[in-house]
Amino acid sequence: MNWHFATNGFVHVCGHRGHSIAAPENTLSALRANHAMGGTTAEIDTVLTADGQIVVIHDLSVDRTSNGTGAVRDLTLAQVQALDAGGWFDPAFAGEKIPTLAEAIALAHVLDIGLEVEVKEWRDPDGYAAALADVLAISADMARVMIISFDHVVLKRLKTQVPGITTGGIVHARHADPVRVAQSADLDALCIDLSVFHPDDARALHAAGIAIRCHAYKPATIAAMAAVGLDARPHLIGWLREGLIDTLSGDDVAWVAAVVAEARS
Repeated sequence: MNWHFATNGFVHVCGHRGHSIAAPENTLSALRANHAMGGTTAEIDTVLTADGQIVVIHDLSVDRTSNGTGAVRDLTLAQVQALDAGGWFDPAFAGEKIPTLAEAIALAHVLDIGLEVEVKEWRDPDGYAAALADVLAISADMARVMIISFDHVVLKRLKTQVPGITTGGIVHARHADPVRVAQSADLDALCIDLSVFHPDDARALHAAGIAIRCHAYKPATIAAMAAVGLDARPHLIGWLREGLIDTLSGDDVAWVAAVVAEARS
């Protein structure tokens, strides 16, 4: 999987937690919906179970996105996967389970999409690293993913603990020297929130060989901004046409795909 527009000749369309407006977030159904809407990559979140398995879920507890309760870290994989992770979203998804990272990667191969795998685990980072090394033991699986996090220190350590991985640091602030921020943690990419994206920073990052994902907002937020004259779409199209964004992500994959398509036209 290549993460650079300059090499691919196209911008990756990325679903945030999959196509999470039409399917329960961080499930295999969300990944399938992401692909159906034109997604070429998907961002997912991961946590460690009590028996050291990496599962795909955003929160440290199962309460919000399943019919269970408790911290993921206190539940075994069997207990986590016995939960219903779809009925809360819509009865049509009742019985959907919380997948393992290995299951998500297996589906990514079938769909031919890349995965940006966010590390949400903070209680046992070394245990997470060991589990990640097991999951990515096959080079084809490692090539399919980018490991991302707000914690750039963890990412730098993971680079040494799991040699060969690709990493991306999430940033929700504009830094005085974004290239140095990326290089100080040996990052391959920066995942930049739309609110702090600046074309000058993007040009500098690309000159240093660092890939860029720009994360847009939920459809309702985008619409509300546009309604008061703060439409982000024209800016995004201009940046895309200049080749400043390698991946554009959002909750509504169809909207993201449409913006990328308009920039190409």
